[in-house]
Amino acid sequence: MKTKKDLKTVDRSEFTNTPYVKRVEKPWGYELHFVKEDMPYMGKIMHINAGKRLSLQIHDQKLETYFLASGECNLLVEDKDGGMITVSLEKGKGYTVLPGQKHRHQAVTGCDVVEVSTPEIGNTYRLEDDYSRPTETPGLREDPNRGWNG
Repeated sequence: MKTKKDLKTVDRSEFTNTPYVKRVEKPWGYELHFVKEDMPYMGKIMHINAGKRLSLQIHDQKLETYFLASGECNLLVEDKDGGMITVSLEKGKGYTVLPGQKHRHQAVTGCDVVEVSTPEIGNTYRLEDDYSRPTETPGLREDPNRGWNG
């Protein structure tokens, strides 16, 4: 464990106070990534347009926690018995989806959902997708639209 004395030897050359945001367009709205992709975690705001939904998906490695910031959003999520349930996200509460757990966001109204997660690693298997997007692989993440041609 580092002590206060050890902190005097910290390499400060990487310290920054420069703000960061990257907008990623999606067919259902957009994401605002507020953490750079090379960090050991991810933070983003998903703006989902009213009536739109994300793919029904499974992550093989990624762990996600959601926090509803504004609007109304339902989370279709796999329960411990393998069934699918719909949860109305409540403002001020966090909801976690584990690797291997099916899930899908559905906007009732335009909404903003904060997502914090492990880095965008592994595959996102799209079981159903309103926009015919393929499974998202690490290589596909290099494409600006990640396989979506909209």
